[in-house]
Amino acid sequence: MKNILLIPHIKIQNANALSSPYTIGFPAMTAWLGAIHYLERQLKKTEFEEVKFTSMAVVCRKIDLQTYRGDGDFVHSIIGTGNPLDKNGKRPSFIEEARCHLTVSLVIECDEIDSIDDEDEFTELIDALLPRMKMAGGDILGAGSADFLNIDGETETRDLMRRLMPGHCLLERRDLMKSSMETGLDAVDSLLDYLKVTHHCDVDENGKVEWTTTRKEKGWLVPIATGFHGITELGEAVNQRDPTIPHRFAESIVTLGEFVMPYRITNLDNILWHYHPDLENNLYICQQNQPVKIDS
Repeated sequence: MKNILLIPHIKIQNANALSSPYTIGFPAMTAWLGAIHYLERQLKKTEFEEVKFTSMAVVCRKIDLQTYRGDGDFVHSIIGTGNPLDKNGKRPSFIEEARCHLTVSLVIECDEIDSIDDEDEFTELIDALLPRMKMAGGDILGAGSADFLNIDGETETRDLMRRLMPGHCLLERRDLMKSSMETGLDAVDSLLDYLKVTHHCDVDENGKVEWTTTRKEKGWLVPIATGFHGITELGEAVNQRDPTIPHRFAESIVTLGEFVMPYRITNLDNILWHYHPDLENNLYICQQNQPVKIDS
């Protein structure tokens, strides 16, 4: 049995869409797990201090990427923000940031719930804490009322999935990357191999041209950032934020993900993500409890 905290219809404005140094789109999984970790830390100051959030799933209900492509443009441009003028009346210099407005629902697996004597009081506290937070770097404009559920069996799982419709659960498709790299491609080529759209034309005997568009794999596949890889040894840095914690430089880890509608999910562990530090390989990643290939 799983104890689930459901926070539906969270409306977020200006979330960080620059999920890695070279991908733009849905916010990184580290952002969502980081928000849940922050929420858990806020509970430490209350009577629910023993509650732990062990894993979570994010279900995207709506996303509006703040980009623009005019007539005749080949690529999209980032829609910048109207920053106030500086003291000289000029536009201040700033780095353009990719933003998105989105609505998501979060499914959070809870552990150590012995301190929850009153579930209504617990969910009311979650509703009160949520507006004080940021999520994926964006402002929370509103959310539906939190609900505490006990999921035990296929019937309860199906009922939960029904509540998450319409929407799309984010799954990791690292298996596609692995299978492509086994053929000799490097990581970047493997990623692009599944994201590219191939156009092919056939000409019949009458000279009629027919175009076909194909992709290597069916499904809504996207690049996602799932963590970091340490590229330097642990040590100290000048003016680091926390002098008690060892410092190291790291680079983003990007792999393939797939958005799948909830009605295709029969096992909650297929959509739940958790932290997974692999210190031997200098990896700090987010991965799913039970990755699975969804047949398209």
